[in-house]
Amino acid sequence: MIDSKESLRRYLAEDLAAHGLSRWRGHYRLTRRIVYFQWLLRKSEYWANVRTDPIGRVVFTWYALRAKLLGERLGFTVPRNVFGPGLSIAHVGLLTVNSGTRVGARCRVHQGVTLGNGTDDRCPVLGDDVFLGPNAIVLGASVGNGVEVRAGAVVIRDVPDGVHVAGVPAKIIAGSDEGRISNVQGPVR
Repeated sequence: MIDSKESLRRYLAEDLAAHGLSRWRGHYRLTRRIVYFQWLLRKSEYWANVRTDPIGRVVFTWYALRAKLLGERLGFTVPRNVFGPGLSIAHVGLLTVNSGTRVGARCRVHQGVTLGNGTDDRCPVLGDDVFLGPNAIVLGASVGNGVEVRAGAVVIRDVPDGVHVAGVPAKIIAGSDEGRISNVQGPVR
């Protein structure tokens, strides 16, 4: 959670690095809309968490509104304070996240991903270094560190650290680094 200017800088730097970028440039507002969306999201998180005075509320409202409008155009429903630093959204397209979800650092998310409640109203909790393939769905389950959820998988049970899951419902198909496709993260255009 962003609780100071220093943590805001760290989150922004790690988000840029996850996209293969070294620093923020103004033209990203037009040329890299996903990066700009994440920038607006992080700024709104900072202003919501740190500045609660009247000026802070006005600035928060401005950033939150801009993030919401751009998110709707990109197909994203991402609430504040869900993702840790190093978030990388790979593509424009449907991305739906429940506000109770918690995701660790360095998460790579592809289009069509849904993170939502399960049947018992539990929200997903994802660890660090998680890869979510296209159209992956996690419903109320805990996902460990270093897990790769392959394309189209539906995770309804807890997943241990360092494994790959696929299928409906998701089953463990590999462990450790064998067959890992998420080791290569380059710039997203």
